[in-house]
Amino acid sequence: MTSLAAPARRLRAVVELTKPRIIELLLVTTVPAMVVAADGWPSTWLVVATVLGGTLSAAGANALNNVLDSDVDIVMERTAGRPLPTHRLSTSSALAIGVGLGIAGFALLTVSVNLLSALLATAALLFYVGVYTFALKRTTVENIVIGGAAGAVPALVGWAAVTGTVELPAYLMFAVVFLWTPPHFWALALRFKDDYARAGIPMLPVVAGEDVTRRRMVIYSIATVAVSLTLIPASSLGVIYGLSAGLLGSWFVWGATQLWRRPDRAMRYFKESVYYLGLLFVAMAVDRLIG
Repeated sequence: MTSLAAPARRLRAVVELTKPRIIELLLVTTVPAMVVAADGWPSTWLVVATVLGGTLSAAGANALNNVLDSDVDIVMERTAGRPLPTHRLSTSSALAIGVGLGIAGFALLTVSVNLLSALLATAALLFYVGVYTFALKRTTVENIVIGGAAGAVPALVGWAAVTGTVELPAYLMFAVVFLWTPPHFWALALRFKDDYARAGIPMLPVVAGEDVTRRRMVIYSIATVAVSLTLIPASSLGVIYGLSAGLLGSWFVWGATQLWRRPDRAMRYFKESVYYLGLLFVAMAVDRLIG
């Protein structure tokens, strides 16, 4: 039993290094984009290959993010338990895992899907690691506004996997996720404002204050909903998506306005925003499959 404990602990550390919960959220946008692009369910093999390739690329990006952020993770309460600060993995191991996963994702998508989807997934990895984590995160208050583009790319990957190109509906899906990301992440930044201040990371609540942050969250939530509605004519989506986008959007904006009035709702809004995005993209797929 003892001989199996160490490998099991290491495996858990590797899985944790890849931030699987973030990957799940990214993939929620990939499959619905494929369904809309295919005007129905695409081949199951194509879905599996795209999801697996996207998972590998996203996991590699998250692992490399852990490597670059290991010095600040150790001083933040929220991240001090990650594999590198707790020395459950070495920096060299994490670096090798990140690079290996990124290469594997590119190779799988190239061979099993198409080159464009592979290039998009790898571009998202490089943008997340090189632009957001390395260049923006510690230097500008607009870090998550710009860096959030990396998390919006899976919708483009899904569309490209089916069509071999990127068209207007895919760009609008990208825009929905891009605009959704700042208020989603700022909710977390409000909750862990002291953590970010201690680590010297210029998140919006630290630099501009909580009132400004909550006001911008309302603005971004409204913009997110507005763009989500443009998908109705752009993608020929019907009643199922239209009603869902309207109801979910009202709930999303209401949550932001409630947070403006009640600062203690930050983590509640953070969770609600996850449900909003997931259900919105599920509604796209359902509308196209049965609408």
